[in-house]
Amino acid sequence: MLDVLTFAAPIFLLIGLGFAAVRSGQFPATGLPALATFVIRFALPALVFKALSQRDFAEVLNARYLLAYTAGSLVIVLLGLAWARWGRGEDLERGAFVAMGMACSNSAFIGFPLAHQVIGADAGIGLALCMVVENLLIIPLCLALADSGSATHEPFSAAFGRALKGLPKNPLIVAIAAGFVCSMLRLPLPAALAKAVDLLAGASAAGALFFIGGTLVGLSMRSMAGEVLPVALGKLLLHPLAVAGALWLVGPVGPIAPTLAACAVLMAAAPMLSIYPIFAQRHGLQGLCSARMVGTTLASFVSIGIVLWVLRHGGLLALGG
Repeated sequence: MLDVLTFAAPIFLLIGLGFAAVRSGQFPATGLPALATFVIRFALPALVFKALSQRDFAEVLNARYLLAYTAGSLVIVLLGLAWARWGRGEDLERGAFVAMGMACSNSAFIGFPLAHQVIGADAGIGLALCMVVENLLIIPLCLALADSGSATHEPFSAAFGRALKGLPKNPLIVAIAAGFVCSMLRLPLPAALAKAVDLLAGASAAGALFFIGGTLVGLSMRSMAGEVLPVALGKLLLHPLAVAGALWLVGPVGPIAPTLAACAVLMAAAPMLSIYPIFAQRHGLQGLCSARMVGTTLASFVSIGIVLWVLRHGGLLALGG
C-alpha cells in the first residue's frame, strides 16, 4: 500500500494544482483545450517513442503478450458497451467512452512505476507492448465508435475507416512507427535530440494531470457517483481478470515469461489513462470522464495494493508458466 501512496500522491497533487489554478483564475479555462493538444500531439508521442526506441526489437514484439493483452482488452470493450447500451440505455457515443475508460490503462504513469518495483526490467517491455495495443487498436476503435454515435450518426465502418486512414497522420502512431524503426535498426538519437525527447516525454504526465484538475472545476463528484462506480469496477477488477484469463489461455500454446505475465495483469489493473478526459473533450464529455478518472484512481489505492500483495506472494507469477 505504501508503494501505491508513493506513486499516486504526486498524481493528486498535480490534479489539485490544475483545479486550484483554474478555480482561482491563475490559469484560464479557455486555455485547457490548447494544453490538451500539446499533450496529445507532442508530449505523449515523445513518451511512446522513448519507451519503444530504447528497447531491443525482439523484446517489444512479443506476439503472445500482444495477443493476450489485446483479447482481454477487447472483451472489456464489449462488456463496457453492453453495460452502457443495454444496462443503462445510453447512446453509442457515451458508451464508447465507458468502454475506453474500462479498457485503457494509465500504464505509463502508474502501471509502469509499480511494475518496475515488482518485476524489474521486464516492466519496460510490458509498457511498450501495452501502448502498442492501446494506440493501434483500442483507442482508435473507441473513438470511431464515439464518432459513429455522435450527432452526425456517421456509420461505424466509415468512422473506423476514417480513423484507420488517419493513423499515418496521428503523432502517436508516427511515434510508435519511429520507435519500432529505431529499435529494429538500433539507431541512437543524437544527444541534443534525445534530450529534447526526454523533456517532452516528462511533460506528458504533468500536462495531462493539470488538465484533469482544471476540468473538475464546477463539477459535482457526488452527483456522478453512479457514473463513476461501474466504470471503476470494470477498469480495476474486470480488466485485469480478463487479461489474466487471456494469458491463461495463451500459456499452454507458448508460455510467456512469468514476470511478463504478471506485468500484463498489473498494467491492466491500473486506472484509466491520464488523457482519457482529453479524448472526450471533442464530444463534450470531458467533465464526466475527468470524474471517472479521479474516482477510479482513488479506488486504485486499494485495488492495486491488493494486486501488489498477490504478486509479491507469488500467486499471479505462475500465470505465464
